[in-house]
Amino acid sequence: MQAIINGAWVDSSDKTTMNITNPYTGKVIGKVPNCTEKDVNKAVSYAEKAQKKWAKVPVHQKVELVNKFLDLVQENRNDLAKTLCVETGKPITQAFAEIDNVKISFTAFSERAKHLYGAVIPAGTEAGQENTLQFTQREPLGVIGVIIPFNLPIDLFDQKVAPALLAGNAVVIKPPHQNPSTIIKLVALMLQAGFPSGVVQVLTGDGLKTGNAITKHPKVHGISFTGSIAVGKSVYKNASEHFAHITLELGGNDPFILLDDADIDLAVEEVVWGRMYNAGQVCVASKRFIVDKKVVKEFETKVVERLKKLVVGNPLDKKTDIGTLVTLQAAEKVEKQVKNIVNQGGKILYGAKREGATYFPTVITNIPASADVAKDDEVFGPVVSIIPVDNMEEAVKVANQSNHGLGSCVFTRDMKKAFKIANSMEAGGCVINGASFHRSFEMPFGGYKISGLGTEGVMSTFDHVTKLKTITLKNILK
Repeated sequence: MQAIINGAWVDSSDKTTMNITNPYTGKVIGKVPNCTEKDVNKAVSYAEKAQKKWAKVPVHQKVELVNKFLDLVQENRNDLAKTLCVETGKPITQAFAEIDNVKISFTAFSERAKHLYGAVIPAGTEAGQENTLQFTQREPLGVIGVIIPFNLPIDLFDQKVAPALLAGNAVVIKPPHQNPSTIIKLVALMLQAGFPSGVVQVLTGDGLKTGNAITKHPKVHGISFTGSIAVGKSVYKNASEHFAHITLELGGNDPFILLDDADIDLAVEEVVWGRMYNAGQVCVASKRFIVDKKVVKEFETKVVERLKKLVVGNPLDKKTDIGTLVTLQAAEKVEKQVKNIVNQGGKILYGAKREGATYFPTVITNIPASADVAKDDEVFGPVVSIIPVDNMEEAVKVANQSNHGLGSCVFTRDMKKAFKIANSMEAGGCVINGASFHRSFEMPFGGYKISGLGTEGVMSTFDHVTKLKTITLKNILK
């Protein structure tokens, strides 16, 4: 496959490429360009020109193009899901769910775009303004660089691209280098639907080469990035050089607090949803299982029993619950992290097995609160790390000792305790009686501490992809 610049399929200017590998088979299934700074400069130039015209297109016409695009996504649903499954290693059922989210998200953002009303500051609100009216309106930032991660690439494409375009911006998209094909196909469908060629472009490549060129470009007025904390710091630094607006959604090491009065069976089911989904490769997955010692044995036993029922295998098989990690290297990293947890006091109850890029569901208990995983070592794999505690107060202390602050959750039948803990969490969200892996398109999603800046969602993204202008009618009533 190729990159798409100004509606044309192109190779990189230096003809270099990157392999796309099926993580389940280990075979190379395609190549994409590793785009250069020259390619980025060209794309941004086209985007800057196209955006000025696009900003003047009425919202209802933008929505009509969105609807045409959604029809094409539905027509190509099977191909898109299979592509996502094969290049990512996630189960085909999860791939279909992600493709189906395109309609949910783009429709929701379209509805919100129609209601980006301004505000009026009435005359006389403050002394000296008795004859003056002031009103506000939102205007697009211009060109937005969109950098998407490998784990949920289509969901993040939805969250970033839909509101940016509907607000009148042009986007230059860098998909994940491990699995870019599905996003390339979606951009091609957008162009087929009628989106102007310079308004939506996709540049494949690695972070150091392509990503840096996008985030450093002085004509990129906004950057929306989801990825690791280390890369996020680099993006933040690059953006600051030209004062680009920036939204960062970075890593998480979410606490899963289980009190002694909780519904254990419910909690166990939420472990499957909130930790095993996409083989544990979710930023807002529950990762630190902080369990009251009075119920820790029951929880351990039931979790292991439940995980034994999960099918690990070929991602294309509809019976598969857990596929592979995105690369062999990713699975090897999880393997090393598990060994470190054991070295620091953890006891393996189940799993701790790797075959190629597949890492099997794993349960580790007796982890001390001083261990790396109990603080900031985010394990991006299907590993349940159990940290026993004596009481609710200790649970909150352990939960908040991390520098991460993306999501959190608490399980208890006592709503007074639930709300007390929810309000004590140093995180961007807290789910009560459900895993922290909960992200509707409507909600504002973002983290505290080093887990990010800003939020995404129908409620808040338009604030980040627009500028607020005030128009004053001075002494209009005089």
